[in-house]
Amino acid sequence: MFVHSVYFWLKPGLTGAQQAQFWAGVKTLGGISGVKFFFTGAPAETDRPVIDRTYSGALVIGFDDLAAHDAYQVHPIHDRFRELSHLWERVLIYDSTKR
Repeated sequence: MFVHSVYFWLKPGLTGAQQAQFWAGVKTLGGISGVKFFFTGAPAETDRPVIDRTYSGALVIGFDDLAAHDAYQVHPIHDRFRELSHLWERVLIYDSTKR
């Protein structure tokens, strides 16, 4: 199992239409072959000192293995999504594998 967790900080002042464009683009990524599970979300309402809630949105995708992840990275749908990079000011990625 390979888990790809991506956290986005959208640019301040985006219009509702721009935010909708971002989320529509994110959701296209779930249609890429090799994706085993797909989750998008916003920061939860939890509040403890160890929790970072400064991000705008999260994307968590599971793959069978690194090869499936690597194929996802070069997929045309993923390439089209990257064209929306003007909508975010920061992205942070955590990739993990099962121990």
